[in-house]
Amino acid sequence: MGVLALVSAVGLAVDDRILVGAPIWAKPFKFSVSFVAYALSLAWMLSLLPRGRRTGWWAGTVVAGASAVEMVLITLQVVRGTQSHFNQATPFDNTVFQIMGGTVVVLWLGALVIALLLLRARILDRAMAWTVRLSSLIALAGAGVGFLMVTPTPEQLATDNPPIVGAHSVGVPDGGPSMPVTGWATTGGDLRVAHFFGMHALQLLPLVLLVLAAFTARSARFPRLARLARLARLSDERVRLRLALTASAAYAATFALLTWQALRGQALSAPDGATLAGAGAIVLLGGAATVLSLRPTPGGPSPSPSPPSPPASPAEEIAA
Repeated sequence: MGVLALVSAVGLAVDDRILVGAPIWAKPFKFSVSFVAYALSLAWMLSLLPRGRRTGWWAGTVVAGASAVEMVLITLQVVRGTQSHFNQATPFDNTVFQIMGGTVVVLWLGALVIALLLLRARILDRAMAWTVRLSSLIALAGAGVGFLMVTPTPEQLATDNPPIVGAHSVGVPDGGPSMPVTGWATTGGDLRVAHFFGMHALQLLPLVLLVLAAFTARSARFPRLARLARLARLSDERVRLRLALTASAAYAATFALLTWQALRGQALSAPDGATLAGAGAIVLLGGAATVLSLRPTPGGPSPSPSPPSPPASPAEEIAA
């Protein structure tokens, strides 16, 4: 994926062809970078498994292999100067897209196996354990949004043997006015928004815990920060667990809202009253849950679990 990202970056610089309203090398570049982040996140999560590592290794290898096949086919169609997704213009194009569809199913099933392993794993830190589990489930749902894209549009259903079957956009054709960089539609719904947001829960939710851990470490090093009661509470594992669950719930609700917005043919940049009300409810409820999560824990703080101490050396045992 790293090599393909570099190749695609060169293609963006030297190839001025436009396909479906975007530079022809934009899709392989974005997919490659996204797969790098996705695969690294899965690899890190697999390293947390106390058991089932061999099964996890095979599932991760399946995900990596399926994504590699997907990228080879996308790049092949770019070189040919034609669309990879939804393309049924010729028997060859249809075969390429059918293989791509099969690799996506295999990739999703491999990720499902990893998610099930994580659900059963007893990870030492409960906050990290639930963040990893819930982010993997949200990422599965985000990947599943891709299956909605292969549904024929009303215009395609009204046409005999349409060359393109399926679309990223809802209510408008693909390739119309779009946002810079992302290419998401600005005149109608776009399922890629929820697809992107859901899949990258794998990176964003664990990042929340890493930030909390950084604040905890910093408060321990700097006495003035340690005096802040709410910051000091982050050393309590139960507080971090509540914050992790709150962040995961808010993320899942936002993902559902983005999916609902796209399916109604509404652009991300043009939310209506219902979408704004949903977003406001997520902000208010999430904020209230965050405040409640930071409340003092009855019975005092629960310290974070620490790794077992190494065995004493013979000299230390004699001294004792």
